[in-house]
Amino acid sequence: MISHSCYATEPWRLRETELHLDVLAQSESVFSLANGHIGWRGNLEEGEPHGLPGSYLNGVHEVHPLPYAEAGYGYPESGQTLINVTDGKIIRLLVDDHPYDLRYGTLLAHERVLDFRTGLLGRTAEWESPDGRSVRIATQRLVSLTQRAVAAISYEVTALNGPATVALQSELVANEQLPDGSDDPRVAAVVESPLRAEEHFSEGTRLRLVHRTERSGLRVAAAADHLVTGPEGTSWTTGCEQDVSRLTVTASLAAGQRLRLVKFVAYGWSAQRSLPAVRDQVEGAVATAQSTGWDGLARAQRDYLDRFWSRADVEVDGNAELQQAVRFAQFHVLQSAARAEQRPLPAKGLTGTGYDGHSFWDTESYVLPVLTWTAPETVGPVLRWRHATLPAALERARQLGLAGAAFPWRTISGAECSAYWPAGTAAFHINADIADAVERYLAATGDEEFARGPGLELLVHTARLWHALGHRDADGAFHIDGVTGPDEYSALVRDNLYTNLMARRNLAAAARAALRCPDHAWRLGVDGAEAAGWRDAATHMAVPYSARFGVHEQSAGFTDRERWNFDATDGEHYPLLLHFPYFDLYRKQVVKQADLVLAMMACPDDFTPEQKAANFAYYEALTVRDSSLSACVQAVMAAETGHRRLAWAYLGEAALMDLENLENNTRDGLHMASLAGTWIALVYGLGGMRLHGDGEEAVLGFAPRLPEALARLAFTVLVRGCALRVEIRPDTVRYALADGEPLRVRHYGEELTLSAGEPVERGVPEGAEPQEPEQPAGRAPVDRLTGSDGQGVSCGSR
Repeated sequence: MISHSCYATEPWRLRETELHLDVLAQSESVFSLANGHIGWRGNLEEGEPHGLPGSYLNGVHEVHPLPYAEAGYGYPESGQTLINVTDGKIIRLLVDDHPYDLRYGTLLAHERVLDFRTGLLGRTAEWESPDGRSVRIATQRLVSLTQRAVAAISYEVTALNGPATVALQSELVANEQLPDGSDDPRVAAVVESPLRAEEHFSEGTRLRLVHRTERSGLRVAAAADHLVTGPEGTSWTTGCEQDVSRLTVTASLAAGQRLRLVKFVAYGWSAQRSLPAVRDQVEGAVATAQSTGWDGLARAQRDYLDRFWSRADVEVDGNAELQQAVRFAQFHVLQSAARAEQRPLPAKGLTGTGYDGHSFWDTESYVLPVLTWTAPETVGPVLRWRHATLPAALERARQLGLAGAAFPWRTISGAECSAYWPAGTAAFHINADIADAVERYLAATGDEEFARGPGLELLVHTARLWHALGHRDADGAFHIDGVTGPDEYSALVRDNLYTNLMARRNLAAAARAALRCPDHAWRLGVDGAEAAGWRDAATHMAVPYSARFGVHEQSAGFTDRERWNFDATDGEHYPLLLHFPYFDLYRKQVVKQADLVLAMMACPDDFTPEQKAANFAYYEALTVRDSSLSACVQAVMAAETGHRRLAWAYLGEAALMDLENLENNTRDGLHMASLAGTWIALVYGLGGMRLHGDGEEAVLGFAPRLPEALARLAFTVLVRGCALRVEIRPDTVRYALADGEPLRVRHYGEELTLSAGEPVERGVPEGAEPQEPEQPAGRAPVDRLTGSDGQGVSCGSR
């Protein structure tokens, strides 16, 4: 999509210079605006044409029964789907009774710009109506990062070639008609007309609608107010029905005259508060927005993003396309979480309803690592959301006959929503992923209040599940049977290596936390014997290894399976899950996404360099990357094992996942984990950053190595309130601490102590590039990143 000539490569903007209806749905996703609470897809203000209309509130969903051919004990009963709430984006335009619709008349010019520094989506267009009247439309849109409940639009129309009578219809619309559903499991279930009207109102320039979902019982309110500027004689009227509240503004424009409408929209929802309370909330929010004004909202948006970019920007010298892609990615990752405030982070953010708007384990394993090191203030609230769902996780564990908490594989409210239990219920590794996110957050921030409260509870209850789930064999090894790891083409295995290593970290972290906060641990019922049991299980955790092949096994016996026949699988049959039964996938050596390779990135101290090299080569030949979660991890481990060309290719795949629609489902929303993976591939991969050690002794280490395509990589990570600036060139690395107490870091294993204002430089050791491993037939990554001159980058040969 983005490689089309109508998209420009610019460092701080995504700019579209032509409108192509065949990629309209994809463009709506990439031009989405959100703040973690509100999400507005990049639909045209006029409402049509559209690919997928979308206005979302984080957590607002409808429930629906999960179908089963046969019922089974412990099966989740209900699914949850993020719904399209009241649309406040719509401002319809009529020119001399002709509706502005790009399928009629002539679009003379079009440009849309998403500016990563201002947080504004702007559009300019010139259109000639069927009877020859020309107008210019200029719009700007924002979803406020400072006023959580507020979004706003500035809409201007100018008559160009003569007088015109124009009408603007600003609307709040509920229960918009959505496209039909799909057989693709990555696409959301369509919930028809999920909102039941409770109140509709219009008066003066004010609009309001209040609805309630029928089954989940959530009350949703939307309010709007307007400022109108036009020539003498401009007038307006209002009207409303159950699902529509409308302000209609009319004006007679001479050539060169313009009509401007500024629309302030506020949203609120609650499962508990009364209609008057929710109504008053949105009325107050829209009044505050109007008091601030368009210019004030835009200025606050720019100030917020200035602060973010001052500590989060990644600078890339040598490839303009990658520079744009990483800023695009960081902007959207921030938007997914900035004002989430104890709500989940959906896999697609608030950019679409893909995966039903569910949050998965990739929140903690992909998105939160980026935010932890660049915007840590957004991480605590997300972990507190997980903590708020602890009662449901405890109940789920009891239902499964286990101690502790069993967190859901996919959810919105905290209840398990996966009807396919081998991939859902059995994917217990999410417990350890949550614990890992807690430990990372504490290492980066030192948040003692969180450590003594929600952090400790999360560590304790996740550890209890592992101790109950595993068992000691006759030789004393601790095994975890019947689980599903990150690779969804294997299920119900013994000793998934990723699960076991992450569980080991989880158990040890819980034991340390109980020792560090004995009084708080005692209130949770933790005694010395229980903590000792956790340490014992961690010490004796089984780590499957194949002496025959000299590699770790993804799970016990994995290397004994028959290999998938990749040569007989043509490109049209990927992703495999859409063309082959899971039974066939589960019994073969074929890997959907990085699993053991992810374990090497997540647990860097548990493998020797030689083991990492051997493991990486073995699993490269099996991994088909049918998941957007894979490329960034493979980029990281390719870089660590010396395969710079391969790391570059995988980095490009992660960075362009949505900009090039590589998974063919960008229309349903952006892939937040892969967007976060762009930062991970750059900072963890090319920058070689890892967190070594445990608890208070954890220390950041760096082992950077740039590919030939890049002349410089620079980034900042926040550690304990201090900004650590890392600037990497082919031969040298410069570490600079902006302020704060001295900080220990490692450079290729060498211990350095950095002091504020005293940069330290070190050289980058020479490293020979080993023979590159092979991938499954037809699944080798290609170099998708062009050079700054638009030509392909030479990264070496295979």
